[in-house]
Amino acid sequence: MITGELKNKIDSLWDVFAAGGLVNPLDVIEQITYLMFIRDLDDSDNLRAKESAMLGLPYKSIFAGEVTIGERKVDGSQLKWSVFRDFPAGKMYSTMQEWVFPFIKNLDGKKDSAYSKYMDDAIFKLPTPLLLSKVVDALDEIYALMAKEQDKDVRGDTYEYLLNKIAQSGLNGQFRTPRHIIKMMVEMMQPKADDVICDPACGTSGFLVTAGEYLKENLKEEIFFDRQKKDHYMNHMFFGYDMDRTMLRIGAMNMMTHGVEHPFIEYRDSLSDQNPDKDKYSLILANPPFKGSLDYDTVSTDLLKVCKTKKTELLFLALFLRMLRIGGRCACIVPDGVLFGSSTAHKAIRKTIIEDNRLEAVISMPSGVFKPYAGVSTAVLIFTKTGHGGTDKVWFYDMQADGFSLDDKRTEIKENDIPDIIARFHNLEAEEGKERTEKSFFVPKDEIVGNDYDLSINKYKKTEYKPVEYPPTSEIMADLRKLQKQIGEVIDELEKMLN
Repeated sequence: MITGELKNKIDSLWDVFAAGGLVNPLDVIEQITYLMFIRDLDDSDNLRAKESAMLGLPYKSIFAGEVTIGERKVDGSQLKWSVFRDFPAGKMYSTMQEWVFPFIKNLDGKKDSAYSKYMDDAIFKLPTPLLLSKVVDALDEIYALMAKEQDKDVRGDTYEYLLNKIAQSGLNGQFRTPRHIIKMMVEMMQPKADDVICDPACGTSGFLVTAGEYLKENLKEEIFFDRQKKDHYMNHMFFGYDMDRTMLRIGAMNMMTHGVEHPFIEYRDSLSDQNPDKDKYSLILANPPFKGSLDYDTVSTDLLKVCKTKKTELLFLALFLRMLRIGGRCACIVPDGVLFGSSTAHKAIRKTIIEDNRLEAVISMPSGVFKPYAGVSTAVLIFTKTGHGGTDKVWFYDMQADGFSLDDKRTEIKENDIPDIIARFHNLEAEEGKERTEKSFFVPKDEIVGNDYDLSINKYKKTEYKPVEYPPTSEIMADLRKLQKQIGEVIDELEKMLN
C-alpha cells in the first residue's frame, strides 16, 4: 500500500512524465518498470557478489570487463545505474539509448527464455535527455524512501498504485495480492527444494518471487551447495502464466532481479485448451481472477466436466486440481461466494475437493484485505490432490486482523492474526478439541457433507453470549426520577439568570 511521502513522490514522477510528453498510462508504467529493473539489476548484482563471497562460491558480475552489444564493445561498469546516473543529461541519454537498454534486452542469451521473449519488443520511449535525467533523480529519491520500508514489495505496490491511478485496477479481477498475505500463504505451505511451483494467473509473479525468497532464506545450503538442486531452482522450478504482456514483462524482470535465471513465464489463457498442463506441479500458489464470466466455447472441456460454469473462480479451482500431480498441494485465494454458493457448479467443485481429494484448511479473511482496490470478502483454501479422497476434518480459522486497518487507508496496526495462523497451522495436533467459540477449530467431514459442503466459517462458528445483568426496575425508576429532578433544577436556574 503506497502512502505518505512515497505516494507523493510517485505522483510527482507521474507528473514528470506528463510534462516531458509521455502521457500514455501504460507506456509510463512500462518505462518506470524498465528503469526500476535497471536500477535493481545493479543492486542485485552487488548482493549476489556479496552472497557468493560469503559462501565461498565463484561469481562473475554481469558488468565485469568489456560487454558485447551487437558488434560493439563497451566497458561494463558504464552500464551500472550507480555510474551513469552521474553523467550529464545528454551523455546519460545516449548511454541509455545505445548501450543500457540494448544490454538489458539481450541480457539473457536464451532466446526462448521468459525474459528474452517479453523483452524482445520492449522499446525505450523517453523522448528527451532532460526527461530521463528528471526520472532518474526521482527514482533515486523513491528508492531512498523504499530503503526505509525494507519489508514491503514496493515495486509491486508501485505498479498497483499506477494501475489504480488510471482506473484499471480491479478490471477482470486484476489487482495485486498484498505482499503480507502472499508471505503468509508461502510460509504455511513451506516450499521444498524439489518442488515444481506454478501460478496460473501470475501477474507480476508475486507468489513465485516470495516462494523463491523463502527457499533462499530457509534452504540455502541444501539448494545452492547441490549442483542438481541449484539447476532445478534456476531453470525448472518456477512456472507462471498470464494474459497481460505488460504483467509478463514485469514478472520476468521481477524473477530475474530476485536471482532466478530462467523462470518459465508464458503468455497463456490458463482456462483454455491451449493449456495442456496435467499432473505436472507439486505446489500451486495463486490468487486467480474473481470477476469474470467466460463463454463455454473458450473454456477447456476438461474443466467443464468438473463443474459446468462460466465463473472464473470455480473454473480455476478445477484447473488447479488438473494441473497438480498426485500429492501436490495448493494454497489459493477465493471469494467467499465459493464457500457457500448454492448453484450446482459451486457444490460440485466443493464436493470434488472434499470427497476426491483432501481439503485441509479454510482461512476466512476480513473484507478489508484488498482495500482500497476491492472490498470483496475472501478466504484461503489449502488442499492436497490425492485422487481418492482423504478429507476427514477441516481446520477453520477466523482471521479478524492482518496487521493493517480495514478501511481504505490501510494503516499499520498492532492487531495481526497472521503469525498465529502460521503457528497454529504447523501445529494442528494442538488444535484438537478446540471449542468453536475460539478463533480456530476443526469441523468433521460428515458435518460439512450434511451442510451441502458449505465451507463458510459462520456455518460452524459458535458465538458465546454472556448474560448481562441489569439493576431492578425500581432502581432504574428511582435514578430516572433523580435525574429528572436535577434537570428541573438546572432549568429553574437558567430561568433566573435570564430574568
